[in-house]
Amino acid sequence: MWNNKREEEPSPKAVAPRPVVATPTPTPTLTPVRPAPAPAIAQEVKASSSGGTLGPTMTVKGEIYSREELYIDGEIQGSIELHHRLTVGPNGKVHANVKAKEVVVHGSIHGNVQSAEKIIIREKGSLMGDITTAGIVIEDGAYFKGSIDIVKAEPSRVSDVAAAPAPAPPQAHAQVQAQVPVMAGEKAS
Repeated sequence: MWNNKREEEPSPKAVAPRPVVATPTPTPTLTPVRPAPAPAIAQEVKASSSGGTLGPTMTVKGEIYSREELYIDGEIQGSIELHHRLTVGPNGKVHANVKAKEVVVHGSIHGNVQSAEKIIIREKGSLMGDITTAGIVIEDGAYFKGSIDIVKAEPSRVSDVAAAPAPAPPQAHAQVQAQVPVMAGEKAS
């Protein structure tokens, strides 16, 4: 009784589908965002966040001492001593004596530079002062005025305390006095 359907009730008819009218949706206008060109020196600065940066609007007068890498794109007057790499960016102006493990110059340094490993003066960089280093690279277009004292690289320290230190051989020195403006396309002699 409960589930009895009347035979007289018409069965439900299938409803015809409604026609779909395509409504134009506004296409968002995308303005391409161009990233700022990365400076060429980004390759010089390592991805590690263990270093410091002095920006182009910064001026420091005094002594800088650090056990971290340092990137300078501002102006420094005084002295700099680092246990890692010093990179002078394209806007960097250093009027100081510098002592670092490695020095890369894209801007300018006016002062004496001591480097335990190497000094690299990039294409538009300039260095005016005396250099003491184990290795040097002066690219075409770079400017250097001063003397270069090439010394043997310090051997890496062995942590074995039991090993007796060997007497150090006398260091070999080569001294060069130069004023080298190297123009693009020329070969430095």
